[in-house]
Amino acid sequence: MPTERNKKAFLYFSEVKNSLVFLFFFIITFFIRFPFFFRDYIDRDESTFILLGQSWADGFLPYTQLWDLKPPLTFAFFAAIISVFGKSFIAIRLAGVFLVVITSYYTYKIALSVLSKKASIIVGVLCIFLLSLFGSLQGVMSEHICIAFFIPALYFLQSKKTLGYTFLAGLLMGATVMVKLNMAFPIFFVGLYLIYEAFFAKKHINLLHVLLFGTGVLAVIFATILPYYLSDQAIVWWESVILAPLEYTEARRYSIFKLAPIFVITILFLFYAYKSNSLNFKNRTVQIVLVAIIGVLMSFVKGGRINGHYLIQLHPMLLILVAIVTQKPTTDFKLKAPKYILLIVLLIPAESYLEYANIIKNNYERKTFFNGEGFSVPSFIKNNNLETKNILFFEYHIGYWNLDTLPPTIASTHPSNICRDELFTFFDNPRKNSLEELKFIMEELRPKTVVIRKGRRILDKKEIEENEYIDAYLAKHYNNFATVENAEILQRLERP
Repeated sequence: MPTERNKKAFLYFSEVKNSLVFLFFFIITFFIRFPFFFRDYIDRDESTFILLGQSWADGFLPYTQLWDLKPPLTFAFFAAIISVFGKSFIAIRLAGVFLVVITSYYTYKIALSVLSKKASIIVGVLCIFLLSLFGSLQGVMSEHICIAFFIPALYFLQSKKTLGYTFLAGLLMGATVMVKLNMAFPIFFVGLYLIYEAFFAKKHINLLHVLLFGTGVLAVIFATILPYYLSDQAIVWWESVILAPLEYTEARRYSIFKLAPIFVITILFLFYAYKSNSLNFKNRTVQIVLVAIIGVLMSFVKGGRINGHYLIQLHPMLLILVAIVTQKPTTDFKLKAPKYILLIVLLIPAESYLEYANIIKNNYERKTFFNGEGFSVPSFIKNNNLETKNILFFEYHIGYWNLDTLPPTIASTHPSNICRDELFTFFDNPRKNSLEELKFIMEELRPKTVVIRKGRRILDKKEIEENEYIDAYLAKHYNNFATVENAEILQRLERP
């Protein structure tokens, strides 16, 4: 028979243990993300991270055999999973579940210091939704990894006053920036906030806390340099981790109008919070969350671009402040959620329901839950004994992983990197521009097999000259050997 205490735990949020909240978050996250465990191709970036993770697991440091524009701990995450579980999409996507659960749980823990437990749990659930749905968020992005370090670090700084936890927060912040370099901005702003506290609000922390925090950050950064230093390749780390991103942000900036919406929305929200006295700006939790938000927004300004998945870095902190602001009128006016709100919540993961139907259909038709051209194209190539030496994937490049082969050049690790010629100098590419790179691949390496996406432009629409060249070259030297789902497998014609 259930005890009175168990009944209370079931009926009242205030009695729910944190361990049960964590389990609740895991179940929701797992349910939403599980059908995507079997999808090959969710985002190009994730596929690239897997390739570099495999390269590192094979003994090659990032930026030496393959190259991409991310700090090394992004690839270390995938390398660790591959080293333990082998080539397992399920292991990678399950790791993504834990990243989202960790982020949502510590978002809930931060919120708990300023909100009721019920409101904090709702914040955590909304965090799961915003980190798992809409767009390419079902994959494991670098933003998922970095924010799973950053939010626990914020929690330790916000709630734990011991030197040990401050140092741990620094270590987590160091890991954050070695996954996403733009997170240096919020980390720097948080550091300034701690310095301010050490001098003007000494009841929280002192200067030793600040030094330990900074030491933790720098310790992780230097730890990522160490393998390069020991192999006399420190310059590779410097050029790839520091110089290349700086060059990229200057060369690939969005119009200011594309950056404006998130800034306008955030400023209007904070203005309303100030005018309505909904936020206590003297509260330490509010202050540290607000500082982090400002830092992330400043990183967007410096980077000059915002893709949808970048907002993962902003959502957890913003959710906390939004919940605080909306809690006041809800309490004052005793507003109750409409009866149909549960139905709306159940409809939010519509993408997951569709994907559940997709994997069931795929299993019925193909006798496998795994689906997508990243599986079907390599399978077709193997079954038909097509040449894989120097094979070139202009799309579905996770196919390299499933074929146990490598991209034909270091610049083609990520298909779009072929046209980012401003980065070529940072991995000592002998070709000076994207057109030279394309000509080298097509005319010197002469791949027998090329994979493209049916009915789609091969390169970005801005790359006019490159598109004209590759379209003309493929039309002259290749024919369509087969169409597999949405992929065209081209075979080189036997011409001199």
